Order: sequence, then C-alpha cells, then structure tokens
Amino acid sequence: MNATTTPTTTPPPRAFRNLAWSNLAAQSAEQLSLAAVPLVAVLALKAGPGEIGFLAAIQTLPFLLVSMPLGLLADRMSRRRLMVWAEGLRAASLLMLLALVLWSKLGIAWLAVLGFLGAVGTVGFSVAAPALVPALVPRDALAVANGRLELARSAAFTAGPALAGALVAWAGASAAFVLAAVLSVSAVGLLWSLGEAPRVQAASRRNPLLDVRDGARFVWRHELLRPMLMTGAVFNISWFVLQAAYVPYAVRVLGLGAQAVGFTLAMYGAGMVFGALLTARAVAHMPFGRAIQIGPAAAVVAGALMAATLVVHSAALASLSFFLFGAGPMVWVITSATLRQSVAPPAMLGRVSAVFLTINTGARPIGAALGGLVGATHGESACLLLALAGFVLQAGIIFASRIATLRRLPALAPT
Repeated sequence: MNATTTPTTTPPPRAFRNLAWSNLAAQSAEQLSLAAVPLVAVLALKAGPGEIGFLAAIQTLPFLLVSMPLGLLADRMSRRRLMVWAEGLRAASLLMLLALVLWSKLGIAWLAVLGFLGAVGTVGFSVAAPALVPALVPRDALAVANGRLELARSAAFTAGPALAGALVAWAGASAAFVLAAVLSVSAVGLLWSLGEAPRVQAASRRNPLLDVRDGARFVWRHELLRPMLMTGAVFNISWFVLQAAYVPYAVRVLGLGAQAVGFTLAMYGAGMVFGALLTARAVAHMPFGRAIQIGPAAAVVAGALMAATLVVHSAALASLSFFLFGAGPMVWVITSATLRQSVAPPAMLGRVSAVFLTINTGARPIGAALGGLVGATHGESACLLLALAGFVLQAGIIFASRIATLRRLPALAPT
C-alpha cells in the first residue's frame, strides 16, 4: 500500500479517444455560445445589465434544477445515449439561434429559452461523461484520462470567448453560432460512434426520489467523498466572493485599465491549462493524497497573493494569483474526479457526479450574493480578506480528512 499511483502509458482505447474529441467539440461549442450570447444581446438587441444578468441566471438554472434527475438517468440508461441526446439538445438550440438570427427574429426571450435548453444539454453531458470514463479506460489510467478531458475544457475556456468576440466583430453573430453548431453536431457524431461496454442497469420501478436520496446519502456518509464535497462548496463560495469584487477593486484600487484587467483574468485560463498538464506528473510522483491537496493549498497561496495587493498595488501579483487559481484547482478537479470514480459503485456514478455538480453550482450564487453584500457594506478589500478566510477553511477541511493519508487510489466501494 506504500506505492504511489502510476498512470499507465498505454495509448487510450479508441472509445476514449472518441469521448475526448467529442468533449473538446462540446466544450468549445458551449464556450463559444456562452460568450456570443451576451455580445449579441448587447450589440444587436441593446440589452442592459438587467437583461444580461437575467440571461446568465437562466443559463445557470438547469445546473440546480436537473442535475440530480439527469444523474439518475445516467445510472438507469446508457450513458453514451444520454450524452448523445444531451449534446443533440444543445445542437438543436444552437441551430434555432442561428435560424432566428438569419430571420431577424431574435429577442431576449428567445435567447433565454434556447440558452436554458442548451444548458440542460450541458448538464446531461457533464453528469454522464465522468460516469462513462471508468468503463472506457483501465483503473490506473483514470487520472490521465480525466486530465485529457479537463485539458480540452481548459483550452475551450481560454480560446472560446476570444474566438466568439472576433467572429461577432468580424462576421456577425451568425458566424459564431454556425461554428458552435458545427462543433456541437460533430460532438454528437463522435459520441454516436463511441462504443460502450454493456453494463447492468437499474431498471427497477423504485421511486426515483429514493434513488436520488441514496446517491446523496452515499456521498455524505463516505469518509472520503464528504470532505471533498465540503471543500468544493467552500471553495466555490470563496471564489465567487472574490469574483464579485475583483474587477471594481482592480480598477479603483489597483488602478488597472480594461486591457490590464483582461490580462490578469486571462492568466486564470493559462493556469488551467498548466494544471491539466501538471496533474499526471503529480499523481505519478507523489502519494495520491498529496496530489489531491495541491488544489486547496494553491488556492490559499493565490488568495494570500491577492490579499497582498492591498499592501502592494501590483498587477503582477494579481496575475500570479489568477494563474494559481487556475492551476491548483484544476489539479483538484482532475484528482477529485478520479477519486470519485474509484470509490463510487459503477451503478451510482451518475448520481454521485450530479450531487457534486449540484452543490458546487449551488454554492456559486451564494458566494456572488455574499460578495456583493460585503462589498457594498465594507468595500472590495473586505471581500478579498473574506475570500482568503474561505480558502484557508477549504484547505483545512481537506488536510484534516483521511484523504491526506492516501498513498494510492482506494478500493472500489461495495455495490
């Protein structure tokens, strides 16, 4: 039990390669559309902050409303089929957006409805993909496989907004939606050709609420999953407290212009890519428990660097802070997903993924509201210090848990 987990160097099977490419296409389509919609709303429909906030809220609502139902579906039906239907729904919403743009019929209401449907597709893809990975790659290749999926997400997160802005500026809204729709349809095609090994599926007539309850209870009672869930919730609250305050703080206190603020924020995406590339090496050369602690520890350092800008008004410190916020938590995302896949019974992976998605997403508006309240009453500086306290707390949770003692991936939980 003293050996570290060494990721396999065997080339991934074709089924996983199809999943990885479909993930890249789907993530790129999502980021393109997420960036293009507010641009179109502002430039073409003259939308103001209220309408943009409304659209953002509608696009996040499915993560709270349908994560658990879709997680249950991922455990009751073919996960590949669920992903095909989910991505197909997103492709259909993008094609409808394109048609409305071409016919000059687009309005805020249509953007909200179709954004909601596209987000439902995102949720279905997000809960099914992690549950499908263990069926496609060997157990000792999980960290590498998850790293490749997250690298694709990082690349899409980094390039998508810039590409959407360029397309809308140079060729109009239709160009951005055309490319997003093509990528989404391509993802459906890759998923369609993906082979999924037969598995025993829960075809019972049991009340779905009982199955959902069992998934949530399993996560909460598991000595490794519970601290991971709590860590993720506290991190997301703290991160969105910081996000709520950073831009006005950077402009008013640090004296940064729009271009400089954009550069500091872009370092987050660069950090995500670095973290995705780093994870496989970290898992290979240190005990698994140490690798999973990298993310929470990096968040504390990043939060401290941001707080240090209260004393030293430096764009370089802010940039380094965002780089670490991207890199460390990306290692956390990959290693925590690998741990979930290792300890959750295969028949429950969809619900387990959905529990984490629901809690992490639900924590974000809490953090944003808290950041807005603290910022309005005590100023942006108080938000930075509150966020730092939260990052210290989330690191303390994970360092005090049994995860710290893990030398390698633990055994699969009994079904």
